[in-house]
Amino acid sequence: MAEVSADRGRTTRQRLLGAAAALIAEVGWGGVSTRMVAERAGVAPGVVHYHYASLTDLLIAASTGAARGMLEELTGRLTEQPGPEAGVEWLLGELSRYTGTDPASLLIVEMYLAAARLPDLREQLQEIVTASRARVAAWLRGGGHAGDAEAAAAVLVAAVDGLMLHRGLDPALDLTALAGPLRAMVRTSGHEKGRST
Repeated sequence: MAEVSADRGRTTRQRLLGAAAALIAEVGWGGVSTRMVAERAGVAPGVVHYHYASLTDLLIAASTGAARGMLEELTGRLTEQPGPEAGVEWLLGELSRYTGTDPASLLIVEMYLAAARLPDLREQLQEIVTASRARVAAWLRGGGHAGDAEAAAAVLVAAVDGLMLHRGLDPALDLTALAGPLRAMVRTSGHEKGRST
């Protein structure tokens, strides 16, 4: 019986997190209310506060969970690429899927804005970004990156957020035009097989 109750609790929390993340993108961080989340999740408003101490705690959990999932998937797939220069090409192709006004982009923008005012969110977001940078830096070093892998990783991870933001401001931004400068930044000491120098 306790196991069924625990499963039900996990399912409810997942529904609340999904509802909160979607609402942040739709109405903005400050526009989300407990009632809206409860209605979207199909639960009574009291259930929200049963699972989370405050609406802010729920919004932080929802946004950081979504951001962690996005960055882990992106950096995981990036590090599967055959080398740094090929990885840049792949990354720009992936980022082209985001318009800047899609739900994922809007969620990231809202989360960064809220992080400026919420120390708990800022701290959790810093941990997510730091882990992503470390993963990318290790991949760059393993791929023969000729320079400061940590600095290059920081720029690449920041480019993900920045390009998502810029796409919202300028939908015509051609990400393929950025390949040259980014490739030069991650160039390996021997360059990748099949690429000209």
